[in-house]
Amino acid sequence: MRNAMVTRDEENAKGDDSPNSKRNKSERSSTTTITKCEIAAFISVFILFTIGLFCIYITMPSSHYGHLKLPRTISDLRLLKENLASYAKEYPTQFIMGYCSTYIFMQTFMIPGTIFMSLLAGALFGVIKGLVLVVFNATAGASSCFFLSKLIGKPLVTWLWPDKLRFFQAEIAKRREKLLNYMLFLRITPTLPNLFINLASPIVDIPFHIFFSATLIGLIPASYITVRAGLALGDLKSVKDLYDFKTLAVLFLIGSVIIFPTVLKRKRIYENREGKELVMHTMQIIVAQNFYEPHLL
Repeated sequence: MRNAMVTRDEENAKGDDSPNSKRNKSERSSTTTITKCEIAAFISVFILFTIGLFCIYITMPSSHYGHLKLPRTISDLRLLKENLASYAKEYPTQFIMGYCSTYIFMQTFMIPGTIFMSLLAGALFGVIKGLVLVVFNATAGASSCFFLSKLIGKPLVTWLWPDKLRFFQAEIAKRREKLLNYMLFLRITPTLPNLFINLASPIVDIPFHIFFSATLIGLIPASYITVRAGLALGDLKSVKDLYDFKTLAVLFLIGSVIIFPTVLKRKRIYENREGKELVMHTMQIIVAQNFYEPHLL
């Protein structure tokens, strides 16, 4: 018995040292580790963005330095809006450059708080101008995050959301023919977090033009709701008030309308496949009957 156990252990040890097991281990470790080059690239991009923000910051009048603070609550946002309203009117170009740079920086490096920036745009610029600003910045920031994730994001996403990434990859594989519709559905509805979509899209081989188009169009409904809420900033108590049941139902309705052609096409393909299988089965029966009938006479 003891000899058998020793033999089994030796076989298992040899199996662990086999080329296939070594290859699997190396592949698994390569997907969850970040190389020095990737770290250097991330730091370089971060420093580049930071220098750009600093250059814009030093061109602002010194009297407004004390009012600059990223809002974390609705109260902070109201105070920031009161302090920046006059500056936005006196220096519109500088303010918009600073606003856009901050928004894109936060979106690129996954810094929470962009929803407050969207509310601020509505409060300072109104619905139309605020909506254009928010959609532009959100799309630019998501695109930057897309390329950053393509460079260094795979180990991070694999480590943070392994199950969600496998699910996303399987869904994308099933919808390659109508990928734009599916991506629009994900952008419009809160099915998956936008942060995850930005990071995971290059990993599951979503083409950038589809990612960009779906982001540009799909973020409009939610951005409109947020920007419009910024007009009534005094009545807003919490960020959770933005997306009540009615708002979520409307977003899912819009998303369902967009993804409906994909579902309809898949149904037609399934029905056509069933029809072809039925015809082939019928032909086989007819051929079999014609073959056997002469032998029965």
